[in-house]
Amino acid sequence: MSDFTTRITPDGVAILTWDVPGRSMNVMSLAGLSDLEAQVDAALADPAVKGIVITSGKRDFAGGMDLNAIARMRSAGGDNPAQSIFDGVMAMHHLLRRIERAGMDPKTLKGAKPVAAALPGTALGIGLELPLACHRIFVADNPGARIGLPEIKVGIFPGAGGTTRLVRKLGALGAAPLLLEGKLSDPRTAQMLGVVDEVVPPDDLLARACAWVLTASDADCVKPWDRKDYRMPGGTPYHPAGFQTFMGASAMVSGTTMGAYPAARALLSAVYEGAQVPFDTALRIEARWFTHVLLNPSSTAMIRSLFLSKEALEKGANRPRVADQKVARLGVIGAGMMGAGIAHVAAAAGIAVVLIDTTLAAAERGKAHSASLLDKALARGKGTPAERDAHLARILATDDLAALQGCDLVIEAVFEDPMVKAEVLPRAAAAAPGAILASNTSTLPITELARAVPDAGRFIGIHFFSPVDRMALVEIIRGKATGDEAVAKALDFVRQIRKTPIVVNDARFFYANRCIIPYINEGIRMVGEGVVPALVEHAAQMAGMPVGPLQLVDETSIDLGVKIAKATRAAMGTAYPDDAVDAVLFALADQGRMGRKAGRGFYDYDDKGKRQGLWPGLTQAWPPAAQQPDVTRVQHRLLMIQALEAVRALEQGVLTDIREGDVGAILGWGFAPWSGGPFGWLDILGADRAVAICAELTAACGHRFAAPALLTDMAARGGAFYPPATPRAVA
Repeated sequence: MSDFTTRITPDGVAILTWDVPGRSMNVMSLAGLSDLEAQVDAALADPAVKGIVITSGKRDFAGGMDLNAIARMRSAGGDNPAQSIFDGVMAMHHLLRRIERAGMDPKTLKGAKPVAAALPGTALGIGLELPLACHRIFVADNPGARIGLPEIKVGIFPGAGGTTRLVRKLGALGAAPLLLEGKLSDPRTAQMLGVVDEVVPPDDLLARACAWVLTASDADCVKPWDRKDYRMPGGTPYHPAGFQTFMGASAMVSGTTMGAYPAARALLSAVYEGAQVPFDTALRIEARWFTHVLLNPSSTAMIRSLFLSKEALEKGANRPRVADQKVARLGVIGAGMMGAGIAHVAAAAGIAVVLIDTTLAAAERGKAHSASLLDKALARGKGTPAERDAHLARILATDDLAALQGCDLVIEAVFEDPMVKAEVLPRAAAAAPGAILASNTSTLPITELARAVPDAGRFIGIHFFSPVDRMALVEIIRGKATGDEAVAKALDFVRQIRKTPIVVNDARFFYANRCIIPYINEGIRMVGEGVVPALVEHAAQMAGMPVGPLQLVDETSIDLGVKIAKATRAAMGTAYPDDAVDAVLFALADQGRMGRKAGRGFYDYDDKGKRQGLWPGLTQAWPPAAQQPDVTRVQHRLLMIQALEAVRALEQGVLTDIREGDVGAILGWGFAPWSGGPFGWLDILGADRAVAICAELTAACGHRFAAPALLTDMAARGGAFYPPATPRAVA
């Protein structure tokens, strides 16, 4: 079956319908491009066809390009993948250019057959690049639809003409947020921005597009950039206004990416160079920079982790083979920040929620958290009052544990105290017989907590990250006795609330916290050693971390760090390795500098909680050393300390799938997304180089940087965590 089909209306409009068999969302494949090309050529050659409308047979138009198609372009090139990718990309350019020119006379610019795009819903990536090549874009008035070019978020940029066309249509300044940030818009916002032309009632979509095609003039079919009098909106790089725009864009990219993301710089280069040459030359420049990015290891790693692996995990790649376990009624015990957040996202997914606290007033405050988030969304034009009311109606706030009757999943989200949890869990199990019971603990071993429940096989950890409504990752922790049904229930629930799950085995700090705590500690340790605090923070950001370790501990609170340090010291005894960290951390806590919530920590804050800069007292208490380390040494310390913990987690069986390790690291705490995650970063370095860095750091800083046996063995045999060009790898 073809991805595209054509029917010709009695009045001569060829309607090309994109409807990929067996998929809920259209994605463009190499076969799809071939189908589209054949049917466009046939319609342009048919004298009975007066014009073309390209639409979708699905609820949405398209979700983008099948990135496996790009991988096939690369592999088809053998020893010369660059040429193969470039040729494949240029073939897409030629096809979209034929749609854009539509048979017009190149001298008179007359005689083209009008081509319209009729988008019933979401249009992303090439799902927008194809319409941008049409002469007019109609979009159904569907507030839930999203229009945009999000490629930058997975380490590439729009390479099928979207970069060049959008800049020529909107100017560099207007296109920048859509290209460099991957911002998505609803149809009316997209029309206001100038991305699409008309927003029409859904029932009139095809009729309006066909009517335009039948009445369009020759002038309507000529793109502005094909006219001799074309001037780029906002000016080209050598125009006075354009110079300011491009200079500002370069500064913005450098400031935002800190030089860590090659795709943003390549995109800007393609725009800058393309703006100075004719349109068809600009397309070749775009294709060359796109090829350059695709051959960068960072792009490969980001696509693998943020697209292929993430999608596989969300589809249940590691789900036990048991019956469907979707949640019908959820119980949440504890209406504090975490419990209220869990109740909110569950209700947003249509799940009935019982939110319980020790008093009705406390439970109602938890429900009010949802009301506050919904009101803010309404103020931004998202949702309707009726949807808000329906959402809140799904949350029952109560102080009565008996209300848990009928819940099929109950999540405990009380204080992070094993005694408190041990008191709550058996009562929850008694109130909701037959339910799977879960704890939202972030650090306490699930196997130990399971001692408090009557059936450890039906007990599991479901660790949400804060703030729950914004964080995409959920860490599911399997205790030693946890059964497959409990794992499946947790996975199905996380998929219901549209978040990304990873499943790890039980161990102290699980996976995420065992990696992020050493990152924070290493930053604090360097302050104690006399490394300038600003160097620590900026080196982290230049390595691709979203925030430096000192800012991160301020955000999570210094008193929490003290509490974790004391608990860890108690558990490890004389083996405790972080006395040097505690010397700094406890000193700040003793001065009441508890982080952002207290208005002072490693940073100073104003009365609204806005950072004012690093606290000058840091360099007074811990004077900078005369000899400062170079940026690369600081970056290696901060990234390697995390990556080595990830490898140890794999060695010890806490992780069983490196995809979960990489996706979890990026989504959970922001490990250098450009690298594809800690295992991706080690592969980019190469195992032999990673081991050499470990040896240097071990000699200079201590045994915590000793390379695990798994890594040294890999270096010895010239191996890698991910086989070349393979998107999946399981330990």
